[in-house]
Amino acid sequence: MGTHENMTKVTLLTGCYRIEGYVDLFPGARVTDFMREAKDFVAVLDARVYSADAAGREVMVAPFIDVNRDRIEIVTLG
Repeated sequence: MGTHENMTKVTLLTGCYRIEGYVDLFPGARVTDFMREAKDFVAVLDARVYSADAAGREVMVAPFIDVNRDRIEIVTLG
């Protein structure tokens, strides 16, 4: 996995998945503004995707995924 000194670590929750990775959010910028300005998809780097059920099993690891913004229910930092 690459270096992420200018990226922000986030966790995205959808109805089916928990996605952990990095987005291009400048230091000091608000996540709310980032999500509002995102087009149809949010680019996530060094993504780890887990099932959202109690088992939370890892489903996929990818250097890049696009997540449909309309599917994101919760966004957290870290």
